[in-house]
Amino acid sequence: MDGLSDETLLAGLGSGDPDAAAAFVRRFQSRVYGLALTMLHDPGLAEDVAQETFVRAWRSAGTYDARRGRVPTWLLTIARNVALDRARLRPATPLEPDAIVARLDAPEPQAGLDLPDRERLRTALAALPEDQRRALVLAAYGGRTAREIAQLDGLPLGTVKTRIRAAMTKLRATLGVEHGL
Repeated sequence: MDGLSDETLLAGLGSGDPDAAAAFVRRFQSRVYGLALTMLHDPGLAEDVAQETFVRAWRSAGTYDARRGRVPTWLLTIARNVALDRARLRPATPLEPDAIVARLDAPEPQAGLDLPDRERLRTALAALPEDQRRALVLAAYGGRTAREIAQLDGLPLGTVKTRIRAAMTKLRATLGVEHGL
């Protein structure tokens, strides 16, 4: 089953096929857990988020639309949303973008990225202007909303949104990603 496409495994997950479900989880568990751990910095909470992500994927498998993005992007969006929901339930902790970028240099995998992918991402993030990198990292990895970043940095909301959008556009171009990041 592990040789099947992501879409086939997702369809099997949605239909209740236990073998497809197990293969789907095996294929994506490290990426989902890694993203949750990167965002929440709590292994137990990251495990809960990973489990909830796969439950939501199972429930929503029928809504997946390949025209809107690949299965990994769809699944990691679910994981990010679950992690953001959990992060909002806990008190905010200070988070510096440079500390997150430094984690990409850590010896253990983060967010399910292998070494070449981590290096490409680290290099692409480092190439962004500081203001764009800070806004993007606080939003994507820190789970902050644009409004929270605006308040944190004392900036207009529109400025923060523009910085995040510009950073995403540059990263997509640098990394050769068409949809979602």
